[in-house]
Amino acid sequence: MPSKSPAQTLLERADKKANSSTGWFSSTSTKFEEAGDLYQQAANAFKLEKQFREAGDAYAREAECREKCKEINEAANAWWNAAKAYKRGHPGLAVQALGQTVTHLTSSGRFRQAADREKEIAQIYQHELSDLRRACDSLERAADWYAQEDATATANACFKDAADLHAELEEYPAAIQRYEQVADQSLTSALTKYSVKDYWLKACLCALAMKDSITAKRNIQKYMAQDPTFASTRECKFVNAIIDAIQADDQQAFTGCVVEYDQVTKLDNWKTSILLKIKRTIESEPTIL
Repeated sequence: MPSKSPAQTLLERADKKANSSTGWFSSTSTKFEEAGDLYQQAANAFKLEKQFREAGDAYAREAECREKCKEINEAANAWWNAAKAYKRGHPGLAVQALGQTVTHLTSSGRFRQAADREKEIAQIYQHELSDLRRACDSLERAADWYAQEDATATANACFKDAADLHAELEEYPAAIQRYEQVADQSLTSALTKYSVKDYWLKACLCALAMKDSITAKRNIQKYMAQDPTFASTRECKFVNAIIDAIQADDQQAFTGCVVEYDQVTKLDNWKTSILLKIKRTIESEPTIL
């Protein structure tokens, strides 16, 4: 029979302590404090052995002990440690543990830290679980909490990422609203004003993906009223050029505009994807004889 690992031995001690009856001279709270300490030691030992699922489970048991002792901050930290262990191969469990962390942090009024953990949840949904809908919801929740805590730049970054996901989900009106919201905020600072032209470009591309060149042109006029320098940017000239190609039902001109823009300003994956969707709307237009 193989000998037990140090982690397994600590886990059994923790289980025994958690399930023991309290004596005359000890309290239930003390019992769970001691069990929580043992579960934490077991979890650390499992991490050393690179058994991350078992480490996460032990941290989760620690968190439950901390909750029974009303140690809310310690419980939040234990759930976060569980999430970090679960990230190594068990993203669904990581999301659950982070959700518990967020619940404790918000109940304690620690919204900045809660926003950080909610942002982690969004990243797992997006990159590990391919659930863009839930990723978008988590990003917007995190952004709202960052904004409440006056972390404006971080809030805007989350709202921008949420807008990108709205567009990928083809929720174009919501994407446009978020891009314009971030642009409005960015106009107020010399440090962030440079990014505004890209947000407006993305908002216009979303309108064109809805086959609504009229709204795109109207929005360009609105953006130029907010910042007259927008008219002279490559982004504005590019949007106007592809609108002309769309309205002329000229696929060749559209492709030429995209190639020319890409030669100077390399298109990222998001823009490439939405431009292909827009091109398909031109190709699908019925020919009027």
